[in-house]
Amino acid sequence: MTLSSEPRFILATDVGSTTTKARFFGKINNEWRFLASGEAPTTVEKPVEDVTKGVRNAVREVEELTGHKILDDSSEELKFIMPYRGGREGIDIYVSTSSAGGGLQMLVAGVVKTITAESAQRAALGAGAIIMDVLSVDDGREPFEKINIVRFLRPDIVLIAGGTDGGDVTHVKEIAEIIAMAKPKPRFGASYKLPIVYAGNKDAREDIKKIFPRDYFDLRIVDNIRPQIEVENVEPARNMILELFMEHVMAHAPGYEKLMKLVSTDIMPTPAAEGLMIRTFAETRKVNVLGVGLGGATTNIYSYFDGRFLRTVSANLGMSYSIGNVLKEAGIENIKRWIPLDLDDDVIRNIIYNKMIRPTTIPMTLTDLIVEHAVAREAIRMGFNHHKYLARELKGVKKERTISDIFEEVREEETYIDMRRIDYIIGTGGLLSRAPRRSQSMMILIDAFQPVGFTYIMQDSVFMIPHLGVLSKLYRDIAIEIFERECLVPLGTVVAGRGSGDIGDKIADITIEYNDGRKESFTLNFGEIKRIDVSQDTEVTVTVSPTKYFDFGAGFGKRISRKIRGGVVGLVFDGRGRPVISLKERDKQINLLKSWFKSMRLYPENFEEMTTQ
Repeated sequence: MTLSSEPRFILATDVGSTTTKARFFGKINNEWRFLASGEAPTTVEKPVEDVTKGVRNAVREVEELTGHKILDDSSEELKFIMPYRGGREGIDIYVSTSSAGGGLQMLVAGVVKTITAESAQRAALGAGAIIMDVLSVDDGREPFEKINIVRFLRPDIVLIAGGTDGGDVTHVKEIAEIIAMAKPKPRFGASYKLPIVYAGNKDAREDIKKIFPRDYFDLRIVDNIRPQIEVENVEPARNMILELFMEHVMAHAPGYEKLMKLVSTDIMPTPAAEGLMIRTFAETRKVNVLGVGLGGATTNIYSYFDGRFLRTVSANLGMSYSIGNVLKEAGIENIKRWIPLDLDDDVIRNIIYNKMIRPTTIPMTLTDLIVEHAVAREAIRMGFNHHKYLARELKGVKKERTISDIFEEVREEETYIDMRRIDYIIGTGGLLSRAPRRSQSMMILIDAFQPVGFTYIMQDSVFMIPHLGVLSKLYRDIAIEIFERECLVPLGTVVAGRGSGDIGDKIADITIEYNDGRKESFTLNFGEIKRIDVSQDTEVTVTVSPTKYFDFGAGFGKRISRKIRGGVVGLVFDGRGRPVISLKERDKQINLLKSWFKSMRLYPENFEEMTTQ
């Protein structure tokens, strides 16, 4: 689409699995503003089976709230008044994302689990996919087991990688033959040919064509993801996945063909658009960023670190439909360590199970809220651990060992993400955006990611990051302006040290210097949190002089000084160590949690009385 001039009004929708969200933006007094939002049930299933009906209902709510006419009622089908006609009539741009029908679901395969299969995962995840399974020659499963697994999957797309260009073709043919023998059926359409993206050894291409005949499979061949062992090239595969998403997945979903004719740019998978906006922000600001999309069924983690962008999805970790999986994977003890209440294990389990049974409900009591917040910490923590597993240097690449390597133990799953150099953490998702107090969402993000040094924390005000992500494909500057001005809520800066010690021991002397010359000094002890009210418009200079057992970003025992700004919550000085201290004695842990929560003003002063069972 050719864009001749800057628009005046923009409409963006997200067609979710249960709810369709509309966001309306306009240029008012020469500044871009978020004007209104509308929501309606998604109409992808029977009896309606037409997503445009849900879009119409969501946009109708925007019209009612603003008095701005967007829908062209002269047509029975969904149609917008485009372009803008002046006054309160019309829009210039319409964009959309979608995760309806479970989003983009993929099967990924490679030869070696930690080399080509891992690179294939990064390509698929970057395109916004949920990965159903990962096959590799060395994954420990027998061929018949793999065939049985694949036979009953219903992927939208299959991605196959393996082998370096010019290398042996035996193993990549082997993994391809397993998939071909299993003949997995596509999720949409009985006559639909399952798309296979081959991104492996180029010398095996002719064999791959024979393995996947045209009468059953839609084979697409792109450049090798790992043409050399030390090179990763995911963009061609990622672009092909997005192309197939539009061509096959969207085209076969009810009503999407009509919606595709209305958009100003291709519909994007919601997670891909969410990641694109975070990446755009990081590239524009030239900063390192961590992001999380905490959903009902999945937890998406995004990172942009030293120019490398990665998105991962934990499909079984979420806060409604899959909250039971968080309990199962994390364990009751890990959830209890964030609950400052003496609750029986069965009480905690019942609260979680009730949420799983009634996924669209909100917490009815303060106890329910505290338990949900504890579960959220664990969902993000485990999602981030999964993310770090893929955020690492390419496996199979030989490195020269340095003197420091000889004396330092290098962990097997070492990640390239250095928490001391993360500039921003951004959170989005219903639980974070709708937390009764902003300090609650800030504390959840701090506890889950456990940043080190100086890190600015922000959250999505209302769910609009995906809308802005797809908009950034057309108007990058407009998307960034709305993102920073209207979308992000600046919570504040957390100053945290890594290290350990005994409760009450001094870990650092801290000085805050204000622009008017005022100075404030205090001692930070191990096991405590201190919060200071500083607004987002106020910049202060913070100097930390740690003991030799603590590192606040410059190294253990090294003094560090930074100019930082506050936010809605303010400045948070975290002296709980990394990892955050957790005491074995339950009563002592509860008292510790109470002190942290009171320092942060997370809940009402009398929250203990309010949560009495």
